[in-house]
Parts: sequence; structure tokens; C-alpha cells
Amino acid sequence: MLMQTVLQSAGADVLVAASVKEALALLEQQSPALLISDISMPDEDGFTLIHQVRSRNIEQRGQIPAIALTAFAEAKNEQRILKAGFQLFITKPIEPMELVDKIIKVLKT
Repeated sequence: MLMQTVLQSAGADVLVAASVKEALALLEQQSPALLISDISMPDEDGFTLIHQVRSRNIEQRGQIPAIALTAFAEAKNEQRILKAGFQLFITKPIEPMELVDKIIKVLKT
């Protein structure tokens, strides 16, 4: 909810999904500019989500820029996150301005 509030305050339209299944369904209905996913989610994790997204073609939003959120900032997790297909990761707890700055960075690339 905090992230949603921060992003909306910065002028973003925000879609929220509580699961991998919901996120994939939203991607079929909408064309968001960016995907932000927590790595730790109930049932399936952020790695499952990004794998399923990256297996889609361009028209299905398979190449959407993506940021991972994680509480684990270890180097091995960073490499795994980037190899999975995320462009960037942010360590929790999230600083609101850091989030906005990193979103801008990803969208510019």
C-alpha cells in the first residue's frame, strides 16, 4: 500500500496484483510501462512471475521493464534476480524517493 501511495503521489497510474496469477491476468488486459514485483509472494514467487512474463512475446508484454523488491540484499540474490530477467532490484525497506529514482532509471533505458 505504501508503494502504491508513493507512486500515485508521483503521478503514476498503479495496478495492484496480490499474486502471480493476478499479475499475469492484468498484463493480458493492460499495457503498463513497468512491472514491480516482490520476490517473496504467497504461493508462487517473483522468480516464477518474471519467468512467465519473459516467456511471452512482445505483444503479450514479455519485454516489459521489471524491478524486483527483496529483503535479501546478498550478492548471490542480486545475481539471481538480474539473471532471472529483472533490470534492477530494490532492497526493502523501501525509501520512497529511491523507488521513484530507480523507476525513472529503468524507464529511461
